[in-house]
Amino acid sequence: MEFRPCIDLHSGKVKQIVGETLGTEGKAIIENFVSSFDSKYYAAMFKKDQLVGGHVIMLGDGNQDEAVSALQEYPGGLQIGGGIHAENAMYYLDRGASHVIVTSYIFRDGQLNQENLDRIVDKVGKKRLVIDLSCKEKDGKWFVATNQWKQLSDFELNEENIRFLEQYCDEFLIHAVDVEGKQSGIQQSLVRTLAEWVTIPTTYAGGARSFEDIELFKQLSAGKLDITIGSALDIFGGNLSYDQVVAYMKEQ
Repeated sequence: MEFRPCIDLHSGKVKQIVGETLGTEGKAIIENFVSSFDSKYYAAMFKKDQLVGGHVIMLGDGNQDEAVSALQEYPGGLQIGGGIHAENAMYYLDRGASHVIVTSYIFRDGQLNQENLDRIVDKVGKKRLVIDLSCKEKDGKWFVATNQWKQLSDFELNEENIRFLEQYCDEFLIHAVDVEGKQSGIQQSLVRTLAEWVTIPTTYAGGARSFEDIELFKQLSAGKLDITIGSALDIFGGNLSYDQVVAYMKEQ
């Protein structure tokens, strides 16, 4: 189990947002935190602490410059996602990203688009691709959510589908959309089942708010999954000490 840091960018600033409020017509985006520091500041922090495999996520337009700044500050240490497709993926890899992260590009009109999946694998290679399977629960099952989590696809997270996609990527990134950004505790059933299914590195994000949550996550996942913590950390306005989390994870 490792701690994977994050840098979420919205309108050119580092923010922590309740993700499912993005792009919701007629409703305000819920911002948990807007940083006075830029992306380079956080990238330098993660580099100093030797945290690898974190992700920079561009939430909408106007974030490219900040994203590239973070990648160039910590070349090889960060992945990037948000609007990534076959035509622009190499741009970010050439500027320091270790991997590109895709969701909506390979899930079109609520379905897995095999043509786009093949296209980006051909472009960047399996070893530099992360597939984002952020999901919502429906009728006791998990389905991938796309288009800023507004559209629920028909792609179910189950062992068969996980095994199929493992052929195409190096890692999975999975946000539990129902709890992401809410500091309401981890989605326990999702953590447990993911740990049973996955055979490649997989990062879970959503709801972690305390060391008790981290310990529970470790137990439920049997240490097989990595975890991202965002809004709960003091570096993003929360109460959970980033330094203590880093020290704790290095002891695991």
